Amino acid sequence: MMHANPDVTMRATETGDNHAMKDPERDSAGAAMVLQGLHKSYGAQTVLNGIDLTVSKGETLVVLGRSGTGKSVLLKLIIGLQKPDSGSIRVHGEEITSANMEAVNKIRKTMGFLFQHAALYDSLSVEENVAFPLRRHTTMSAAQRGDRVQELLAGVGMERELKKMPSDISGGMQKRVGLARAMALEPGILLLDEPTAGLDPITSREIDELILKLQEERDVASIVVTHDLLSAKLIADRIVLLHQGNAVMEGTFDELARSDDKFVAEFFKRDS
Repeated sequence: MMHANPDVTMRATETGDNHAMKDPERDSAGAAMVLQGLHKSYGAQTVLNGIDLTVSKGETLVVLGRSGTGKSVLLKLIIGLQKPDSGSIRVHGEEITSANMEAVNKIRKTMGFLFQHAALYDSLSVEENVAFPLRRHTTMSAAQRGDRVQELLAGVGMERELKKMPSDISGGMQKRVGLARAMALEPGILLLDEPTAGLDPITSREIDELILKLQEERDVASIVVTHDLLSAKLIADRIVLLHQGNAVMEGTFDELARSDDKFVAEFFKRDS
C-alpha cells in the first residue's frame, strides 16, 4: 500500500492465528469492496490520506484508530453520504464516487448499515423499524413483510419484543434490532459503526457473538469500526489501524498486538 509516511507503514504477514487472514494482495476483481487512494480533508485537516483496502465476501475487516482518525468518515464515504476528495470506491465492481444519485441509491440497497446508536425511529415499533426498508424498497405484501420481520427478529433474539417501542428496550436490544434492520434487504456488505459502544461487557460480547453468527449464516463482507479491542479480537479476520490519516498496519489481531512499532504497541498496550 502507498501512504504519505512509508516509514511507519507496515503490512503483516500470515502467521496461523485463530482467524485465517485473507491475502491482502489478492486479486480485487471478485472482491465485495475495493478502496483505492482515498483522500478526504476538511479545510486544512487531512482525515484520510491515501487509504487502500480490499474486503472479500465473507470477510470481517475491523478498522481501529484513535478518535478523530477518520474511521466513521470512511463509512460515510463508502455509503455515499460524502464524497472523497480523490480516490476510488468500488462496491461489487460498481464505482460509486462518480455515480449519480440513482445509481448510488441502488448500490446502497446492497449494503446494510448499523449506526453507532442504532438510530431506530422513535415513533415506530420494533416491528415497524425492521419492516421500514422492506416497505420502502420491495414489493412484498403485508403478510410477506410480516413473515420476513419475524424471521429477522428471531435471528437476533428479539422476536418477542416486536410490538415494543425503542424507548421500552435496552441499548443492547436496540443494537440487535438495528442489526435485524440492516439485514432486511439481504445485503452483501455490512457496515457496523461502533456496534458495542455504550454497552456493558456482557452485552458487548453478546453483540459480538451475534455478529459472528450473522457472518456464518449470511457470508457477508463486513467492515466494523470500533474502539473495543476485545471485540476486534473476537470478530476480525483482519484489522487495519488508522493513524493521522494513514493505514499504519494491517494484519490479524495477534500480529498487530505483537508489533514493535511505537504507535501500534501503545494502542494495543500489550495487555489486550
